[in-house]
Parts: sequence; C-alpha cells; structure tokens
Amino acid sequence: MASAANNRYSQDERRRDADHVSFLRHRKFRWLWIALVLSMASGLGYLMIDQEPRPNGGSWYGYTLGTIGLLLIVWLALLGIRKRKITDGRWSLKAWTSAHVYLGLALVVVGTLHTGFQIGWNVHTLAYALMLLVIASGIYGVIVYAALPSALSSNRNEMTRAQMLEALTALDRQLESAAQPLDRAQSDRVIAALEQDVFHGGALARLTGSYRGCATTRALAGFAGANAGADSAEERVRTLLVRRSGQLAQIRRHLRYRALLEIWLFIHIPATIALLAALLAHVVSVFYYW
Repeated sequence: MASAANNRYSQDERRRDADHVSFLRHRKFRWLWIALVLSMASGLGYLMIDQEPRPNGGSWYGYTLGTIGLLLIVWLALLGIRKRKITDGRWSLKAWTSAHVYLGLALVVVGTLHTGFQIGWNVHTLAYALMLLVIASGIYGVIVYAALPSALSSNRNEMTRAQMLEALTALDRQLESAAQPLDRAQSDRVIAALEQDVFHGGALARLTGSYRGCATTRALAGFAGANAGADSAEERVRTLLVRRSGQLAQIRRHLRYRALLEIWLFIHIPATIALLAALLAHVVSVFYYW
C-alpha cells in the first residue's frame, strides 16, 4: 500500500513539474529534435539523389516531399480542433502544441525542397507563399506568447480590466467636482478630457500605443502653469489630471498587450484556410496534368 501511494505521489509530482515546463521545452525539446532530423533527412536526400535536373516538385522525390508536407499541413491545421480537448499523456495539448511549432518550422525546409526552387506566377507558388505566411505569423505568435503575458500581468498590478475602469471613473468624479471653481477655458479642457472615449483611436492606436488626440494630455498642458504644492483649484485639478493620465496609460498598455497577443490570429487562421484551399487546387492541378 505504501509503495503504491509513493508511486502515485511520484507520478503526481512529475505531472506538476511537467505542467511548469514551456511547450517549447516539452520532453526536453523532443519535437525540436524530430523536426531537425526531418529537415536534415530532406536536405540530404535532395543533395544526394543523382537526378538531372535536381529533384523538383515533378520528380519522385518531389512527390515524396510534397506528400509529407501536405500531411503535415493538414495535421497541423487540426490544432484548433485539438485545443477543445484537454488530456494528459503523450498526446497532451502541450505535446501537440510543441509538435505544431517545431514541425511547422520544418515545413519551411520540406516545402522549399519540394518546389525545387522553381518559383513562378501560378497556384503552386501561391500555396508555397501562403505556407510561408502561415509559418511567419505562427512564429510571431510564439514570440508574443512567450514575452507578453508577463508584461500584461505586471501592468495589471493585480487589477482586472473592470477594476482599472472603475479606478478611472472614480478619478473622473473627483475631477468633475474639483473643476467647478475653474474659469470657462480651464473647465472646457477638463470637460473635453472627461467626455473623450477611453477606447478612442481605433485599432492602430491600440497596436502602437500612440494616442495623439488624447484630450487628457491637452488638458494637462493647459495646467502647466499651476504652482506645484499650492493649495488651489488649479493645482488640485492638475494633480488629478496627472493621476488620470497614469491610469489611462495603464489601461492603454493593457489594451495594446491584448491586441498584440490577438492580432496574429487574424492573419494566421484565415491564411491557414486559404492555404488549405490553395493546396487543394495545387494537388488537383498536379494530378490533372500528370
């Protein structure tokens, strides 16, 4: 009984340790090594086969690489379906994702050698270009998912998006009250800042983090002459505007990190669908003219 309990404890401990390992390092880079072997074998075969001209998409070796590449692309495209099932073991989601990344990179070698470096204005090159686009967007996705979540968590400072907005709303109420004694011109600056939509600027502003039309920044510039430390309405408003600017900056950083994390999917998924369609046309045309 004690031995069985110890075995179960050891298995649970190993599972917890595995849960903390990045999918890129899964099983000591198992899928990286598999991808490297596949790439080197493809390259050596291309160089060593005595065929004139060099193996290309229409040679037996080209067909072999094309078949491998097609099967890989279809299998890799199934990751979206696989994500809906959470399982452990050899084919866990982490293992599947690791294979998706490294075998996707190996496709650059397999697909390029399949073309035999013959590029033209046709459906075959379209499929190749779409494959490279899918891989490039996938590389971007891996990079941002490795780098941005920690920055997103640090920026949140243990606050949810709703709490950030609530903090901004509380500042706005204070600003509205503090601006009552101000003259018309100063009040108008504060009102313009309060009335501006927090999410103004559109997709480009979210991605770049540049909000050139920020009314809060303009309002702050109008209170630049307020005496720091003075007990006046102008200084109280200026202090609140500084705090509002900081709160806006936190919200906008949050929006930017989220946008950078999500934007690649708007390229990766449609490009994958287009790639599958182009591959179908590629295969049909090859067998039609064979």
